Amino acid sequence: MTGNCKSEFYREVTIYTDGASRGNPGHAGIGAVILGANGSCLMELSEWIGIATNNEAEYIALIKALEAAKGLGVRKVSVRADSELVVLQMIGTYAVKSPRLRPLFMKAQRLKREFDEFDINHIEREENAHADMLANLGIDSELDKRD
Repeated sequence: MTGNCKSEFYREVTIYTDGASRGNPGHAGIGAVILGANGSCLMELSEWIGIATNNEAEYIALIKALEAAKGLGVRKVSVRADSELVVLQMIGTYAVKSPRLRPLFMKAQRLKREFDEFDINHIEREENAHADMLANLGIDSELDKRD
C-alpha cells in the first residue's frame, strides 16, 4: 500500500524507514514515511514482503523508500533509520558479510548514488514510531487476509 499525504513536489526530503519481522525469519513488512523540507508528509509506504529476516526487511524498506523518492523527482535525501546495522553498513563502517544482505546492500548503494546528496543516520526506535507502525501494518494486512 502506498499513500500520498500531499501531492507536492519537493527536491529535498527526509525519509524514515523501518522493517519488521515476526519470527526472524518470519512474516515481514516494511514501512517508510517521506517528509518534505517543511516536515509535511509527502508519502507513506506500508507493504507485506513475505518471509524475511528483520535485517532483510530493513534493507527492503530503505530500497523501496529510495525508489519512491526517486519517482518524486527528489535530489537530496536524508534517511533516518533505527537499524544500526543497515546505517553502519551503508556508510562503510561495517562490512556486509551476509550473503542474503549483500544484494540488498548493493541495490541500496546504487540507488543512493542516483541522488545529488544522500545521508543516512541512526535514530532511536522511539523516534521512528510512524515507520514502525507502517511496517507492522504491512504484516497485519497480509495476516488479516489469512484469518
